[in-house]
Amino acid sequence: MFRARPLPLALALSLAATVVVVTPTAAAEPLPPGGHFTDDDGNRHEGAIEAIRAEGITNGCGPTRYCPNDPVTRGQMAAFLNRALHLPTAETPSGFTDTAGTFHDDIERLRHAAITTGCSPTRYCTNRAVTRAEMATFLMRALDLDELTPPPRPLPLAGNPDGTAPIPAAAAAVDTSSPDVVVGSGTAASCTSAAVVDAVASGGVITFDCGLEPVTIEMQATAKIVNNTGPEIVIDGGGLVTLSGGGDRRILYMNTCDPAQIWTTAHCQDQDHPRLTVQNLTFVDGNATTHGIDLDGGGGAIWVRGGRFKIVNSRFFANTCAQTGPDVAGGAVRVFSQFNGEPVYITNTTFGGGEEQANDCSNGGAIGSIGVSMTFTNSLLTHNSATGWGANPQRAGTPGGGNGGAIANDGNTFTLTLTDTVIEDNVANEGGGGVFFVSNNRTGHLVITDSTLARNESLGFETHGYPGVFYLGSGPPIVSGSTLE
Repeated sequence: MFRARPLPLALALSLAATVVVVTPTAAAEPLPPGGHFTDDDGNRHEGAIEAIRAEGITNGCGPTRYCPNDPVTRGQMAAFLNRALHLPTAETPSGFTDTAGTFHDDIERLRHAAITTGCSPTRYCTNRAVTRAEMATFLMRALDLDELTPPPRPLPLAGNPDGTAPIPAAAAAVDTSSPDVVVGSGTAASCTSAAVVDAVASGGVITFDCGLEPVTIEMQATAKIVNNTGPEIVIDGGGLVTLSGGGDRRILYMNTCDPAQIWTTAHCQDQDHPRLTVQNLTFVDGNATTHGIDLDGGGGAIWVRGGRFKIVNSRFFANTCAQTGPDVAGGAVRVFSQFNGEPVYITNTTFGGGEEQANDCSNGGAIGSIGVSMTFTNSLLTHNSATGWGANPQRAGTPGGGNGGAIANDGNTFTLTLTDTVIEDNVANEGGGGVFFVSNNRTGHLVITDSTLARNESLGFETHGYPGVFYLGSGPPIVSGSTLE
């Protein structure tokens, strides 16, 4: 790799006040009265600007002007670095197709010295401005510095940290002080995938005893609810347990209409049990892509049909399902058919929270449902994405999907309620960067109270006046005390 030699005098790049200065090796030519440039007088970087002019690192933006407040383009940056470092002539062409013009030779030398890889395999993006972050990478390579790995960031906490809304009684955590089943015997090693699978199949109130430190249990099989073991099934991780799908499988499954899990009534889609609660748990790296795009698809971490379901004080990171398809939804969670149309309660829970923790699916990057009401309280959904394209029903020649970066609701009569909940920085390739809500018979309601929806990109379509939202329902959305931007 090319190793840069010390800079000859000074390198000052007019990039958001970024200045790099090194020890001079030769006397600079005397300045004429007022300096070479007429537009940097009084600028706090005037001395550095005149120094790099004297060294031949810059010619300015005109015979007597430096344009100190202009951004630096990638082409100009190449010229600065080439002149400052005296880079060797490029021996082989870079292959960039967009560098014809003033800075062609500078860019070729930069590529030859491995200081740039371009903005794509065949393009350099000569006229694009250089960000301060990009400049750091260019300088690191130019000076042959070792890249430093930042310390790991703590994972986002469960829920909206500023959420103070009162919790509905039906949405509150369940008392698990007298469990029916305890996973583990005091050590992390005792908390195995097989123990979790057996405990979930047994039902009742399930807790964990894996020691005093956080533990991640990588599931070797999906834990499945058996429908006659309830009626109450509670899985409580105590804030220390993470269940991981290892990027290979769905983590938790409940289906009152699956004969393999035992039918308990003749009306499996509308029965009051099992009543499943997951609380104080983290779900990571669940993967439902192998379940396809039909009814069984979606729900990278959790798939639920029938009975009742709620989530309390939990987190969902990096879960995924099929990346295209018109109806598959729920990178983290997918829900169908709740008893009597009662809502799924989601309280003090985080979906995503950062780019590395994002959940994704063709639709409903975080959560998706058909015909199910959902009530979010004091929750956080950020950086999730709907990855499909072609919408629903899909446009000709497309695979379909791309709706609801965070939440995808579809069906007839249902209500989505957001209270003291933050939905930010999600993206949908089609409609509803934050929320996609379609009540086919226009009887559904969207209620947003004391919440924030911001920077949710709808790359295809959204409802006028409701940024990040696509809505078809009964009248307009009911919004109070909230910010939508």
